[in-house]
Amino acid sequence: MPQRTLIIATRNAHKTQEIRAMVGERCLVRDANDFPDFPQVEETGTTFLVNATLKAEAISDCVDGYVLSDDSGLEVDALHGAPGVWSSSYGGEEGNHARNNARLLDEMKDVPLEKRQGRFICVMVIARHGKALAHFRGSVEGRILTEASGHGGFGYDPLFAPAGHEASFAELGAEIKNQLSHRSRALVQAMEWLAQLPD
Repeated sequence: MPQRTLIIATRNAHKTQEIRAMVGERCLVRDANDFPDFPQVEETGTTFLVNATLKAEAISDCVDGYVLSDDSGLEVDALHGAPGVWSSSYGGEEGNHARNNARLLDEMKDVPLEKRQGRFICVMVIARHGKALAHFRGSVEGRILTEASGHGGFGYDPLFAPAGHEASFAELGAEIKNQLSHRSRALVQAMEWLAQLPD
């Protein structure tokens, strides 16, 4: 099968790097940075699926090929599911990881160790010609640490220890994270779906 091009509907280089590492040689991975004219899609939905669909359909309407979009975030039980779909702007500024982490730590400062459960969730949508074709969901359970630990990864990785590990995603390193993460679990399903398509 000839190598298929997969266009990721993001300008987040960290996210593209993770996906590219997990996909390997199966697809040529490009992203919105390769297409300067791609529109900025406003994520107005209140669920991961709606936001991922908005991005996938809008971007796939501008380019020929399969577009993969994801929306992901952290749900914390003690915060009734927050920050959820607002994970990237939780600290008041879109994409400011330091402020997001600071607010999460502040909100969790009085939560005891046994009640710090949470999970990362990722919903991926594949679209073509402006129409969503399939969606996939991955999640990973874990707990919120009491302080940031590690310098790898991005987002909430320094504060999240996946189930079965004492170390944070930021400490575990990309290879282990890419085996465990919510994004990898959704991507496995997406790649299996793509593999079944005719050439």
